[in-house]
Amino acid sequence: MTDPAKVRRHAERVRELVASVVRTQIKDPRLGMITITDARITADLRDATVFYTVLGDSAEQASTAAALESAKGMLRSTVGKALGLRHSPTLTFVLDNVQDQVKHIDDLLAAARSADAEVQRRAAGAQYAGDAQPYRVEADDEDDDVDQDDVDEDDAVGGERR
Repeated sequence: MTDPAKVRRHAERVRELVASVVRTQIKDPRLGMITITDARITADLRDATVFYTVLGDSAEQASTAAALESAKGMLRSTVGKALGLRHSPTLTFVLDNVQDQVKHIDDLLAAARSADAEVQRRAAGAQYAGDAQPYRVEADDEDDDVDQDDVDEDDAVGGERR
């Protein structure tokens, strides 16, 4: 069993090595504006997956994938020599669709903002469905009326309260 910290270090080193070789040694005209975003390596250090993004449309992504596949042997030998492992890890290149996910999240956030704006617009002109004072306060008014009537009767009888 391999140490997880060692696996992470090797994965980071694979990412750095592949990015460096792609930038300096691969002269394939099919290679587009590529960024190596991540690399993952299995616990036995035999298989490495390299994630990359390409700036451009699907045609440029396809041509970059073809260029990486053709340079896979050179990349594997460079990584194997630099890591100093008994077995050079096999490299698998996977297109990282971070940009598509970012666009999807931005679209969802824009839809939520417009829905919130619509709710606020509707709430601005809204009124409550019931009375302004929904609680009954009639019992308090009757007690006040009785006290006032008692005072009026006393005034009529003799002016003094008995």
